[in-house]
Amino acid sequence: MPNWKIRKRIKIKNESDYPFHPIALNIFFQRDISTSKKINSFLFPDYEKDIHSPFLFSQMPKTVKRIKKARKKKEKVVIFGDYDADGVTSTVVLAETLRKLKISYDTYIPDKKSEGYGLNLKAIEKLKKQNVNLIITVDCGISNFREIEKANELGIDVIVTDHHHIPSKIPKAHAIINAHMDEGYPFKDLAGVGAAFKLAQALYEKIIPEEKEQLKWLLDLVAIGTIADCVPLTKENRTLCKYGLVVLSKTRRTGLQELFKVGGILVDENNIPDTHKVSFQIAPRINAAGRMNHASIAYNLISEKNRIKARDLALELEDCNKKRQAVTKRIVEEVEVLANNAFRNKKFIFAAGKHFPIGIVGLAAGKIADKFKKPSAVLQKGEDESRGSFRSIPQINIIEVIEKCGDLLIEYGGHSQAAGISIKNKNLERFYKKLNALIEKELENKDISPEILIDAEISPEDIGFKLAEEIKKMEPFGKGNEEPIFLTKNLIVEELKWVGNGEKHLKLFLRPNNKTPKIFEAIGFNLSDEFKNIKQGNAIDIVFNLQQDSWNGNKKIQLVIVDLKIMQQL
Repeated sequence: MPNWKIRKRIKIKNESDYPFHPIALNIFFQRDISTSKKINSFLFPDYEKDIHSPFLFSQMPKTVKRIKKARKKKEKVVIFGDYDADGVTSTVVLAETLRKLKISYDTYIPDKKSEGYGLNLKAIEKLKKQNVNLIITVDCGISNFREIEKANELGIDVIVTDHHHIPSKIPKAHAIINAHMDEGYPFKDLAGVGAAFKLAQALYEKIIPEEKEQLKWLLDLVAIGTIADCVPLTKENRTLCKYGLVVLSKTRRTGLQELFKVGGILVDENNIPDTHKVSFQIAPRINAAGRMNHASIAYNLISEKNRIKARDLALELEDCNKKRQAVTKRIVEEVEVLANNAFRNKKFIFAAGKHFPIGIVGLAAGKIADKFKKPSAVLQKGEDESRGSFRSIPQINIIEVIEKCGDLLIEYGGHSQAAGISIKNKNLERFYKKLNALIEKELENKDISPEILIDAEISPEDIGFKLAEEIKKMEPFGKGNEEPIFLTKNLIVEELKWVGNGEKHLKLFLRPNNKTPKIFEAIGFNLSDEFKNIKQGNAIDIVFNLQQDSWNGNKKIQLVIVDLKIMQQL
């Protein structure tokens, strides 16, 4: 069972001067949003003020100059993307921008199974034969030193837009747009699509400034890619996503409209999606294309204007997603057996198999890391080489640890919590031992037992629409702005039901132990294994998110269960 840790309540001077529920106000102060001005700018971000100038990137003028040259000379340009939701949305953002500027372009998204992540030498040679003059990468490129060197030899200029970890050896590209390596840019946590959007901003500003307002119609894609890539939803990302989710609710994209219809995803002007809906319903479908087939299905869907063609693509994507779910379940179950046996007493889980599909290894590693609270790697083992993905825990910056083993790898790249590698099989054992030793050392004397950080313990009297409405204003939630978690003690289970497909979800009707007639409805998703023993009449302590639920125009308060403890049977 996870440890429950309650944040310390902050003493706030003149608390009554603030027009907020005391619990909501305390959460603001806990998150260092501690003045009326800060609270106001957090709740109501200003697009004009909060979005930084793209020309704070030191190499942006050089980038724009090179693209203007391509436009003037009618050169052949290729946008080289990535196969996940961040990469696909980045590719569409830049493609629509170049189309608007009347620049001739093609897109190239590599096949995950045969080409792997990022630029590759065969692709560079293929593009040379097609007389390509300029490659612009999106959501990749920063680790492609050899490939960019080859492009330079062949007379192809490369502009890199990326957001991944800066390797020790930086490629000699014509220009690089990456906030992590640019001291001039004040916000470091843009996603790949955020970097692509900054380039779009710069191009509009210098070439078609009279149409700058049209850039906001790209924000639906910026929101999807940013949320899907799990970057912090703070500062500029928060503003991009807050506005982007509104744009997504009224998206003009036929392909996305059909994706929502086919997937049964309720998104329209009256139902602005939240980050949960993007993370668990929209992004997985876009990602499924590259995982199970080719990411071009998702790219074509988002770009498609013909409704009949868009529906066909949406149906194909839905089929990819269902297959992805089934395969992921099978692989995760297999790796779980290893985790429970060979790696039970280890601090790092490492699984490699010939039959592990390359499109699924990242998902599987993420689910294993979440379940066992350990850094985890799942690799597809080929004849001579293996490729795979890592997912980590907050105590380990996985890309920094992997970098220390870089001499054993063909290539690697990623973030603090997610990374990918390719490696010769002859080096697998040495790599595992070295990485495991580094992780063991890093975690020495660190408590890595799972923990739930609770924002406040609240009474049944605090649970109501005023608090729920103020919590909702804090959206979008994500890394760096987590959805508040509350604890309420000693509630009685008045009624319980197991609901949903396979009765996986727990629905509770709870009343305070003071005999008041007030009843709270609580829902816990996928809890059938954890709380089989709960019974009517139990007294429980419950940890939850407080949300408003709407159905047929009626609003109600809902407690979304994070965890619970059965205290006694009455």
